[in-house]
Amino acid sequence: MKRTTTGVLAVVSAAALVLTACGGTDDTSGQTTSEQSAEDTAADDGAETEAADDAAATTEEGGEPAASDGTSLVIWADDLRAAALKEHAKTFEDETGVPVKIQIVANEKLREQFKDSVGAGAGPDIAVGAHDWLGELVQNNVVAPVQMSSDVVDAFTPESIEAVTYQGQTYAVPYAVESLGLIRNTDLAPEAPESMEALVENGKKLVEDGTTELIMTQEVGKDGNAYSLYPYLSAYGGGIFPVLPEGGFDGTKVILDSEETIQGAEKMQWLADQDALSTNQDASNVIPLFADGKAAYMVSGPWAIGQISEAGINYAIDPIPDFEDGGETSPFLGVQAFYVSAESKNPQIAQTFVQEFVTRPEVQVSLYEAGDRPPALVEAYDQVAAGNDDIAAWGKAAEGGTPMPNIPQMNAVWGPLGKATADIISGQDPAERLATAQKEVEAALKQ
Repeated sequence: MKRTTTGVLAVVSAAALVLTACGGTDDTSGQTTSEQSAEDTAADDGAETEAADDAAATTEEGGEPAASDGTSLVIWADDLRAAALKEHAKTFEDETGVPVKIQIVANEKLREQFKDSVGAGAGPDIAVGAHDWLGELVQNNVVAPVQMSSDVVDAFTPESIEAVTYQGQTYAVPYAVESLGLIRNTDLAPEAPESMEALVENGKKLVEDGTTELIMTQEVGKDGNAYSLYPYLSAYGGGIFPVLPEGGFDGTKVILDSEETIQGAEKMQWLADQDALSTNQDASNVIPLFADGKAAYMVSGPWAIGQISEAGINYAIDPIPDFEDGGETSPFLGVQAFYVSAESKNPQIAQTFVQEFVTRPEVQVSLYEAGDRPPALVEAYDQVAAGNDDIAAWGKAAEGGTPMPNIPQMNAVWGPLGKATADIISGQDPAERLATAQKEVEAALKQ
């Protein structure tokens, strides 16, 4: 991948002389305070500050995370990303003379703290987070556009660039992509099913002969799960919002009650009727049930692999099967990215870091190693996939997926649509239930 950094880094190095004169050069790194769960990294409410040269700048109980002050480059990230960035932050400092401080913020708190702090004129120079925050962040003037050259854009997967683009403007640099896929116990199901119908048929046979207890595990829960079940809802061309010709979504129109979405919901209910989906399966038991050998199939994501491996399960990863009548399952794609704060005290340096440093293959590979998600940079993905069958499989599972809508209107969708999926799986009429969800979402969007 072409990188033209010399001129910009020279400017940054000159600026660093001013920064160094203004403040210290404390180098900070990541400290693990949490464990990776299904979609987010859960963390304790506070963390103690380490008093060592290579310690992380953590949040003291009741305190506020470190903010950009013009004397260094301040990055907010969760503990996994912070640890992965430590070595590369030192490299950036060596190359530019700009000290880098990495502040750990619990993943589930980072979005709101980033938004609120920047809204108050404070916050970091850079934040690491999910792409579906984007619409809300832009709406609240939290993030600055990122102007990547065409050759850098072309170095990433098209889906990852689409995910960090809002209303035609790129606002972040992606580094990882994840999606749901079919995880298969190869001792129980040696061959990948050719369709969802074939999966159900084989799963039933395994249950009937006592080999397993369940056809499949997949997260639903009593309140439903719109993310987990989206592959079925969108299988016949439906979904949540219409896709715009130029990419992205039209947040002014809701299509939950469309014929296409209803058809997908009917197929989802069929899976429930076959005992392949159940509201009794939620985040607490879906992975353990599979890891205990009680099902040959599970629809989940990369976050499940650690527990499966620890259980000694031989597994394979495949795309979620399509339906025999032409329904094509399409999972949501989640993209992780680096945002530049609209209130950065070091905007030029922050832009250099995300545009010309995060885009390096070695940085993307380190971030992959921290989270086991396929890199968004094609060169880094190819490098990792060549020696890791799982990453190659996750990349294939993500093909044809839809970047999760990054528009702020999605905040009105998750609750109503999630509950609708649970009710449909429990037996309510798909058309009637989606019509109700449509009205609920439309009402919420008017508020």
